[in-house]
Amino acid sequence: MLYHLLVPLASEYGVLNVFRYITFRTGAATLTALFIAFMVGPPLIRALSKQRVGQPIREIGPDHHSKAGTPTMGGLLILLSLLVSVLLWSNLDSRGVWILIALTSGYGLLGFIDDYSKVRAGSSASISARAKLFWQTAMALGVAVAIYTDPAFDARLAVPFFKNVNPYLGWFYIPLATLIIVGASNAVNLTDGLDGLAIGPVMISAGTFLILSYTAGHAVIADYLAIPFVPGSGHLAIFCGALIGGGLGFLWFNAPPAQLFMGDVGSLALGGALGTIAVLIRQEILLAVVGGIFVIEALSVMIQVASFKLRGKRVFLMAPIHHHFEKLGWPEQRIVVRFWIVSAILGLVALSSLKLR
Repeated sequence: MLYHLLVPLASEYGVLNVFRYITFRTGAATLTALFIAFMVGPPLIRALSKQRVGQPIREIGPDHHSKAGTPTMGGLLILLSLLVSVLLWSNLDSRGVWILIALTSGYGLLGFIDDYSKVRAGSSASISARAKLFWQTAMALGVAVAIYTDPAFDARLAVPFFKNVNPYLGWFYIPLATLIIVGASNAVNLTDGLDGLAIGPVMISAGTFLILSYTAGHAVIADYLAIPFVPGSGHLAIFCGALIGGGLGFLWFNAPPAQLFMGDVGSLALGGALGTIAVLIRQEILLAVVGGIFVIEALSVMIQVASFKLRGKRVFLMAPIHHHFEKLGWPEQRIVVRFWIVSAILGLVALSSLKLR
């Protein structure tokens, strides 16, 4: 919005030229989202507490958990600060930005309904997994079709660390993109089990994708790094910056002991957003590296379920895997910080792939 209001005035007021630069608007979007989160956080917590929107805790969870009643739906804080900041600082002529806004908002709404169902029921039960998966898939499919039908889109798959390996997928790209978005959403949702555990890797992933989006949208840099050039993808860096700012603001209130939980309204939306960004900038495979923590969490659940059904035995003491470490006696903060460290390492590995081709 500010881009469209102020850039036309740059010819008369030279100082406004700064609004043309994606780097400036990315930084501004980060700070704006952070400011909004700081301002909205306290009244949101009070409002949720007043309405008794407390987090139901599963009885099968680790015994030392005593978090029942902590306000949930904290993802509303992230989404509000994120979307307002994006609308203020983005070039709203960008197709990719609107695709991201639509998917994030849709998944956020689905997560809100899920959270509200839990609160009303007074337990961890929510809308059925089948219904949730159906709507996730429907929205992701719509996004995949929108991306695939863009005249500028090239359905070639970029393979990290290999310069000349770019298989053409054709229409098969649509189910692949759908799977990536739905998978990323659910993986982040599974990771959101300890104070600060999910939001840390989400911000690290957003920071990594900020760099990847900017490089993919710059023809000279993309050619130098031998990565797919995606016109207009530089604008997605602003979304990533706003996500980091909103995430930092949320972490202020989510740091242990948490005053606010993310809830499905946040985890489903943020995971879906990361998956959509990866598809938009054609770094689908690299998402598995950038979001390696989320992949590990999701795999731990699948392995646990498969092992129990096939052998009647569990591989982990409890899944997702962060609960396994809790059962081993690791303090919660140790698990969270170590998962953040691993996430940062994976982000650096992903960025190193830009030159190792």
